[in-house]
Amino acid sequence: MNAVTINHLKKSFGSKSILNDVSFSVPQGSIFGFVGENGAGKTTTMKIILGLLESDQGEVIVNGQQVRYGRSLTNRFIGYLPDVPAFYPYMTARQYLQLTAAISGMAHTQIDRRISSVLNTVQLKDDLTKIRGYSRGMKQRLGMAVAMLNQPQILICDEPTSALDPLGRKAFLDILASLRGQTTVIFSSHILSDIERVCDRVAILHNGHIQVSGKISTLTQTHSNKTFQIDFVNSTDVNKFLVQTGLSKTTYKQDQLTLTIYEQPGQPLGELLLADLSKSRIVPKQFQQFEPSLEDVFLEAIK
Repeated sequence: MNAVTINHLKKSFGSKSILNDVSFSVPQGSIFGFVGENGAGKTTTMKIILGLLESDQGEVIVNGQQVRYGRSLTNRFIGYLPDVPAFYPYMTARQYLQLTAAISGMAHTQIDRRISSVLNTVQLKDDLTKIRGYSRGMKQRLGMAVAMLNQPQILICDEPTSALDPLGRKAFLDILASLRGQTTVIFSSHILSDIERVCDRVAILHNGHIQVSGKISTLTQTHSNKTFQIDFVNSTDVNKFLVQTGLSKTTYKQDQLTLTIYEQPGQPLGELLLADLSKSRIVPKQFQQFEPSLEDVFLEAIK
């Protein structure tokens, strides 16, 4: 069953078309990556899912209910983390979470226990430190705590790692990964390595269209191909190998004694390259095979 379904979404600002017939679905319990260049329309899509922005055409279904602009009851299912969460700097984390819980109508008897739980999940100390003293990474984790406070079925994170340092990004991604199977997560980013690390599914948005969508493991096998790198001992071996293989110049790149060879669709190369090395009686310094990555899929999708 899908937690979120988007059908034929269109949105323009003036004469500029941002979303043009966007459709995709997010299965329950998945960590779903929403990928696109800066300005591709990821935030616009998320605001429409939240009922904060009205689409020109199409529909969004959350847990079987249609999202309505400005009066969306579906938001009770959703926790939202914007790219730059804002807080009252003079409060502590617990004080801010207490305020958030009270505004949301959480039962008074549950507030302290729930706050302790989310602070533990996001690995923030429950102390008297004011939010004004927090690093960017700590503020992002507090934003996650706010988004998770009411135990949402769906968590939407809009570019949450874009301004974090490597340690902050790792900590945040570990938190997201811990939610797998418990909460449906929609994680937008242009940092493909982050998406590949924690997401099981992805949709790639480009020029207002979804170019590809599906399981990352499937997309990397069907929309891109392996790359091979061979390091030779001398230029004689390089030339002998190229004569033996008859490789087209469009399928490889040469950098002195190193050949990078790109597998073509439907033409497995690994065993053939090894056989050609053997026939030529060449022993390379190194032979490496690289599996396609999400970056390869992305670059192929936006060509």
